[in-house]
Formats: sequence, C-alpha cells, structure tokens
Amino acid sequence: MPDASPPPDASPPLVRGYLDLPDGQLHFVRLDGVGAPIVFLHQTASSSRMWTRVMTHLAATGPLWALDTPGFGNSFDPSADPAMEDYVAWLGQAIDRIAGSDGVHLVGHHTGGSIALAFAVAFPKRTLSLTLFGPADLTEDERAYYAGRLGAPFRPSRSGAYLLKNWEYLRVGGADRDTQLLHREMIDMMRGWASRPHAYGAVWAQDVGAQLRAVACPLHLISSPDDMLFDRFAATCAVRPDARVTILSGGANFAPDLVPDEVVAALDGSGFYTAAADGRGV
Repeated sequence: MPDASPPPDASPPLVRGYLDLPDGQLHFVRLDGVGAPIVFLHQTASSSRMWTRVMTHLAATGPLWALDTPGFGNSFDPSADPAMEDYVAWLGQAIDRIAGSDGVHLVGHHTGGSIALAFAVAFPKRTLSLTLFGPADLTEDERAYYAGRLGAPFRPSRSGAYLLKNWEYLRVGGADRDTQLLHREMIDMMRGWASRPHAYGAVWAQDVGAQLRAVACPLHLISSPDDMLFDRFAATCAVRPDARVTILSGGANFAPDLVPDEVVAALDGSGFYTAAADGRGV
C-alpha cells in the first residue's frame, strides 16, 4: 500500500497562513522560492493538503502555493451560492497578493483545473502556463448527467448515513488504495459538504472545449486510465493538439498522493517552470 503521508526525508519546510480577501481569509500552504510562482488548486472536496507531497519534491525553483478554495479546507465560507465567476474572482484576488501584477503558473486538479482554466481565459496576461489534471470536454447532455450524479449534497443526518455515503464516494473514486488518504479526504469531505454541490455546479456548467480553444499560454493536459473522466480525455486533448499530454500509470482521482513520483516528473518535465526560472519566459 502506498503511504499518503510525506516521506521522512529532508524536504523543505512548508509555511501555512492566510491571505486576506474582501470576502474572508483564504488559507494557503507555501514553499518559498525565487521566480514566477506556481499555484496549485485542489479537486472537490479536498484541500491544499492533496498537493503538499508533490510540492516538497518538485525541482522547480519558483515559490509554490497551494490554496484552499473558499468553502473548503481552512478557507472562508462563501456567504452566497458561488458560480464559476466567483471562484475566478477569488483566485484573482489571491494571485494579486501572491504575485502583484505579475503572472503565475497554474496547476489544477479536476475542479481546481476548471477554475484555473476559466481564470486563464479571463486573464491571459496573468497566466504563464496552465496544467490541468483530468480535464474533460463534455457535451451538454454529459454535463447534465454528471450534475445529476455528483451534484447532490451529502447532508448531515441523525442516523449518520451520510458518513457512509461520503466514505463510499471516496472509495469508488480510488481513495481506498491508502487508508490514511481515505481518512484525510473524508475529513475534507465533512468540512466541505455544503460547498461541494456549488463547486460541482460551477464545473458542470462550464464549456471546457470552448475555453480550451481560447487558452493562449502553454498548456499541459494530464490524466490516468482510472480517472473517472478518462474516457473523454483523448477527445479533450484533440481540442488542443498543440498541448503537452501526459498519461500517468494510475492514481485514479488521487494521483498526487498515489503516484506522486509520476506527477512530479510530469510537472518538472514540462519545461514550463525551468524556463521561467532561467529568465527565458515560456
């Protein structure tokens, strides 16, 4: 069984803190560095913790930031039902505090990828590169299908039945390959139960194909054969034949924890961050 906790080595220390946004405090995990920042965005309903193992082993020299999306992890809870435009606005406010008027590299997993994609289209000059885990160009009918399957909240109940529903959801998604990972993600699911349907609603309303065509920066698309949306990956990549494409050996929807070495190799191998660190741009 793989171990979801960071290995006991001399990895650089992680710094945790908060960015003050107009709507509340956004929690982050950071590794210091020099150069253009790399910003990591998590899937639903996880948190910045899904990226820490990868962050501590990247060769990239720029500052590394993993953010908790509002409504998840240790970030503030939105006061209303957010749409994709709201998530993009919060990300923009965070990037203002991270990089000033400069650009950043974005790495997003599933919902985090959807937010990163929407941001890259809205703010092309702020996005130096875009890396998406599990992107899927879905038809309207397919988006409606997934909205019906994944959009309903697992509301707390006296019987506790919702606990088993969350546990089973994570198990089917592949988290049960590591019990500690399953436990950690279960905690994040419990915390984000109310925000989960809003985040998914924003995702299923998104026209990924149209936005992929509009992306102006270097693009890296990553998935694995056991990812829940892998059957749409080839068609998604065909939308942008110029994109760098990586297919991992596995990891389901939890590749940064289950196959971290492959994820690190894919990110470092893109050349996006080395070029930026060397001052050549991307």
